[in-house]
Amino acid sequence: MRNTARWAATLALTATAVSGPLTGAALAAPAAAPASLYAPSALVLTVGHGASAAAATPLRAVTLSCAPTASGTHPAPALACAELRGVAGDLDALRAQEGVMCNKLYDPVVVTVDGVWQGQRVSYERTFGNECVKNSYGNSVFAF
Repeated sequence: MRNTARWAATLALTATAVSGPLTGAALAAPAAAPASLYAPSALVLTVGHGASAAAATPLRAVTLSCAPTASGTHPAPALACAELRGVAGDLDALRAQEGVMCNKLYDPVVVTVDGVWQGQRVSYERTFGNECVKNSYGNSVFAF
């Protein structure tokens, strides 16, 4: 009988020692949970003159973070994030605005986008005929 009592006491102390720290961690988890509800969406956008990113002369670079709130050095982060959400992060789905008139002067401008959109890695490069054509695509994503 003494061995049974000793084993019961040992098991009770072991259970308390093991589950005690887990209880504290479980209580602390809800405080950190809101940040984990959002998949990361943070991008670096660059623009340069040239036909490709490798040959381009860099002009500007901005950051854009869309989750949990729109922020970054992009001049219009809220509009850019809304536009990206509208195309589910598919940068190829951004189309030129109707009614924008651009000249046909070929002065190539390349835009790159690298980062993470809703937890998925993004690496994008697109060359436009000139700055006017670049600015006509989307309302705000490439307007920086």
